[in-house]
Amino acid sequence: LAIEFFHNFSLMHDDIMDNASLRRSKPTVHEKFGINTAILSGDAMLIKAYQFLEDLEPELFKKTTQLFSKTALEVCEGQQYDVNYETKVNVSYEDYIKMISLKTGVLLGTALKLGALVGEASEEDSDALYQYGLNLGIAYQLKDDYLDVFGSLEHLGKKHAGDIFENKKTILYISALEAANEEEKEELLYWYSSNTDNVDKIYAVENLFRKLNVNRKLSMLIREYTNKAHSFLDQIDVPEERKSHLRELSEFLIDRQG
Repeated sequence: LAIEFFHNFSLMHDDIMDNASLRRSKPTVHEKFGINTAILSGDAMLIKAYQFLEDLEPELFKKTTQLFSKTALEVCEGQQYDVNYETKVNVSYEDYIKMISLKTGVLLGTALKLGALVGEASEEDSDALYQYGLNLGIAYQLKDDYLDVFGSLEHLGKKHAGDIFENKKTILYISALEAANEEEKEELLYWYSSNTDNVDKIYAVENLFRKLNVNRKLSMLIREYTNKAHSFLDQIDVPEERKSHLRELSEFLIDRQG
């Protein structure tokens, strides 16, 4: 519950920063109730998140709170990178992976490690679970980038191609810039310097992405990080059948259509 409340606090504030109108196919909180209410509601959810940890034994409370606070700070750092990249022309692959590691990966890693700590797992197994979650979180965010442009509108639950509208330098944009010739690069930079909701922008950028095969490259990258996550799951010292739910979780997150 602590993780769930923290996650939704971050999404509530994220939607304000992105001026997003939809979340999970419903109006965002700031759209429905106003920005001030959304900010305060997010703040209250963050406080509630910490309150859920108060019932733990003192020694466990200290360990979990330290991890939780470290992660909360990293998520904020990742969000700031995301904001910075909207106006930065040259965003490298390494920059982007670092950003989504902080914004998404560490939260999933912490969710798993908190469970390990509460379950009195060994340090090695706790760390392996964290790395499993971290890499699965990266794969999840990469799939999110893919679905934003190429996902099913029926399942998406938010504005189609919102990242293109907002000029977000996702992995699709970074890969396209690397693969583009001078003319294609010029066209891509032109559209990403434009702050418009013009449907022509979406159509043109999508066409460039497909022409440069960045959708296929991204699918391979998603599978690469999923396999890396599973390699850490393999290291955990419990019978294989007890890992089956986590393997199912991986497939659910990565094979989703929205």
